[in-house]
Amino acid sequence: MNHEIAAIRRDYAGDSLDAASTPQTPLPLFNEWLTLAIEREVDDANAMTLATVDSLGLPHARVVLLKGFDERGFMFYTNYQSHKGSELANVPHAALVFWWPALHRQVRIEGQVEQIDAEESDRYFHSRPRNSQLSAWVAQQSVEIPDREWLEERKHRFEQVYEGQPVDRPHHWGGYRVVPKMIEFWQGQSDRLHDRLRYSLIDDGWFKVRLAP
Repeated sequence: MNHEIAAIRRDYAGDSLDAASTPQTPLPLFNEWLTLAIEREVDDANAMTLATVDSLGLPHARVVLLKGFDERGFMFYTNYQSHKGSELANVPHAALVFWWPALHRQVRIEGQVEQIDAEESDRYFHSRPRNSQLSAWVAQQSVEIPDREWLEERKHRFEQVYEGQPVDRPHHWGGYRVVPKMIEFWQGQSDRLHDRLRYSLIDDGWFKVRLAP
């Protein structure tokens, strides 16, 4: 089986990525790449791996969904009491990875993490489908539970609590923003000499360099 995995190959082919032809700041390029990924990828172009570290310095990673980005950073939402929430409370730094196989592209982001203000979290929460709103109350994320019936019973309980009225956002649920200090763009190439372009924030200005693959 290991031999079969080692033999897996794929051909990469993409436009060249050159420092001279890219913007001076990374956000316009990220916006261009994400827009194309939403058009070309089958599903979940906004899916990203979120990596955090715990109080012992041990790494943990999972896939979450990007729910917005601007000059302030990259936003996602979750349970503040989850494992990742506890990790970010102790070490407020994270790394993100986007992988778009149809485009042979990857983007890596590293930076400090801050909680989004309550008003912004409220706006996003109330834009979600009602079942998604209820799930924020139902799931005590990462806590061991006896079975699925436990979830169904809690959902029924909160459906009764909020019957005929809007669902409140739980105080333990809301948004985070990854404030980027580094954004790296990777473009696969057929000769395996892939293009890598890294932007680093230095003294409030972005500095870009080309990296060896």
